[in-house]
Amino acid sequence: MGYKTILAVLDSQKNAKPITDFAVALARQFSAHVVGLRAEILPTVPLIAPMEIPDPTAMEMLQQAAEAETSKIAAVFRGIAESEGISFEWRSFVSSASYSSESVLECTRASDLILAVQNEPGFSNDNSADLETLLFESGRPVLLVPHVLSAPKPIRRVLIAWNGSKEAARATFDALPFLKQAESVEILSIDPPGMPRQAPALAGADLAAALARHDVNVTLTTEEKGDLSVAAIIENRLSDDSIDLLVMGGYGHSRWWEMLFGGVTRNVLQSMTALTLLSR
Repeated sequence: MGYKTILAVLDSQKNAKPITDFAVALARQFSAHVVGLRAEILPTVPLIAPMEIPDPTAMEMLQQAAEAETSKIAAVFRGIAESEGISFEWRSFVSSASYSSESVLECTRASDLILAVQNEPGFSNDNSADLETLLFESGRPVLLVPHVLSAPKPIRRVLIAWNGSKEAARATFDALPFLKQAESVEILSIDPPGMPRQAPALAGADLAAALARHDVNVTLTTEEKGDLSVAAIIENRLSDDSIDLLVMGGYGHSRWWEMLFGGVTRNVLQSMTALTLLSR
């Protein structure tokens, strides 16, 4: 079992090389095919007063600039992929819907894993909305690369943020190819509620047993939140224990923006130091 089709989201020239490098590393690890993807959004065209018609000169210049950037990104991707000898293809789309377009989503839904970069604070290319679309609409797991991680490294230690939800369960089993190859996998439950069949201290025990049947080297940890936030506890574990991969769930549509970009998950993603696999 492994990831055989990896979709690499190449949304800027700055991210093109690091994301391609990570995609190549995963392709080698799982003998996978890599699809390089760029969704180019139609530029906003200034209107000419008083008739408010599009300015044809501005339209042409904006389109040429967008096409030039796409060409440069494609050249970086193809150059690295060809030199590394992996199986790959390049796809680019132009639409007003960006990554929400049906053509893009059709492409993402045919992949085993989507690879994208963490949004970098202060960087003009804010991809938060694109990440939301990819995770919520694709139906596929998204592996986020932190902007502080400049080069791929082996995934030896994995932390699963477990709250018993279906989203967390989906993320865990979507991450199974990584879990099976990891040296150690820890299931972390923070202030878990008591369950009918088990005490809070045993939260995640059934999941640990299921993973062990897949020959995953798994341990179980329960912590009390105390004065710290859930995000702070996770962040501390990521840094203190040299975690290579964090696995966690994404949450429902009505509270999605708050949960992914305004709550615990936002805090974790903003300061993430490890690869993070999210599923919904």
